Amino acid sequence: MFTGLIREIATVQSLANNTLTLQATYRPKMGDSIAINGTCLSVTAITGNGFSVELSPETQRYIALEQLHGKVHIEPAMVMGDRFEGHIVQGHVDTLGTITQIKNSGNSYDVFVDVDPKQLAYIVPKGSITIDGVSLTVNEVFENSFRLTIIPITMKETLFGSYKKGSRVNIETDMFARYIAHIMAHKKESLSWNQIDQISALY
Repeated sequence: MFTGLIREIATVQSLANNTLTLQATYRPKMGDSIAINGTCLSVTAITGNGFSVELSPETQRYIALEQLHGKVHIEPAMVMGDRFEGHIVQGHVDTLGTITQIKNSGNSYDVFVDVDPKQLAYIVPKGSITIDGVSLTVNEVFENSFRLTIIPITMKETLFGSYKKGSRVNIETDMFARYIAHIMAHKKESLSWNQIDQISALY
């Protein structure tokens, strides 16, 4: 599990034969889970100045592979006792989005992202979303897109400052919205308010 708070921006050294090798100051252990641009991957090798992870064919089908060059976001998995500051992130990319506009609003930036309309049921106004591993709040949801507001420090300390119109990004929608939608879709009878309260209490 992750929080969507980027701990380091690493440098890609190579991507070959399904292996992504990064230069980073963070020193994981073999087999550790680590999110790379929001994708949960397992450490398969430790190098002199970083580490390697393996990308399965399934993973490669669902992520923006073209972003795995230059700089990437990394976040190690949480350990028991860590401070929880972002939101609950699984590191499972649901879909890809395309940035269509970045608008400077003075003390912040409005970022508009096109997405498959089928995913909009899980993208909630004022709810949480993960973009390339960054925990963010959704401000508005439209027919085929949504709007984020990015503050200057996020632009400076993450790769958002390098994104442009047309950039593709990995998206993980809100886990609770996905779970509730799945339960509702497979529930043969209507839920009572007591049942809804019980489901909410589980999380």
